[in-house]
Amino acid sequence: MSVPVLEIQDLTVEYVSDERAVTGADRVSFTIHPGEIFGLAGESGCGKSTIANSIMRLLKAPAQITNGKILFDGADVLSMNDSSLRSWRWNQVAMVFQSAMNSLNPVTRIGEQFIDVIRTHRGGSRASALQRARELLQMVHIDPTRLKSYPHQLSGGQRQRVVIAMACALNPRLLILDEPTTALDVVVQQEILEQIRELQQELGFAILFITHDMSLMLELSDHIGIMYGGRMVELAPADTLRHGPRHAYTQALLNAFPPLHGPRVKLTGLSEDTTFTDIQDLELVGDNHWVAPARKTTSALGESL
Repeated sequence: MSVPVLEIQDLTVEYVSDERAVTGADRVSFTIHPGEIFGLAGESGCGKSTIANSIMRLLKAPAQITNGKILFDGADVLSMNDSSLRSWRWNQVAMVFQSAMNSLNPVTRIGEQFIDVIRTHRGGSRASALQRARELLQMVHIDPTRLKSYPHQLSGGQRQRVVIAMACALNPRLLILDEPTTALDVVVQQEILEQIRELQQELGFAILFITHDMSLMLELSDHIGIMYGGRMVELAPADTLRHGPRHAYTQALLNAFPPLHGPRVKLTGLSEDTTFTDIQDLELVGDNHWVAPARKTTSALGESL
């Protein structure tokens, strides 16, 4: 097995106020290897974006990393000074944020935004940066003449592809995609996924793909981690999770999607009054398949899993 490009070890993040502290991520651990697509799934508020912002060192008060390590090629990200961090971002790791369409400056032409990223981190001439921008747009199947456009002159799918291309501008080794298909219709979602696959195969970067949509996750990812309440509850290869999920929460996520063929079946997701408590550390239950024992509670009744 290759050396991990990213290794998260027992990461804990708390949101601290004068009255109390809320745990956003609780002893989360996983690894991503070069060229691997790792999916991180779970409901809204489970800690997915907290993990992504922790990796990029973008957490803002009241969020605090209170425990754990974030290692990139063996180097401790949490100990980097401002200069090292500035050099590391974009060059080694880039991120496409939630609502990426709003990440573009609305009053600056697309080409100028590419030039700003490239020259800030790599220097060089304006002409060479513009040529690189043309190449990047062609890679995501957008006419390079669109470099003269403002963001509002592009469709939602085009803006999303521009942001993804911009994140790839400096050939990072890891690309973090936080809900990259949010607010897009299913046809455009599929187009974006195909673009991501093509870019990953051509440039060879690893991907941390974050979503609450299990159907997209299973389609794109090599390995998948499922989060609930700040904890990692199941970790397995995508094929293993597709055919044999072991945690009740993972099963509920998968059962929430209707089959595309065959007889009609009753969907059995989680009821609103169902929660999981006393979530333990992950235990090995199969070949590279880890599950966290927990207690499933519906109303006032408790049931061990």
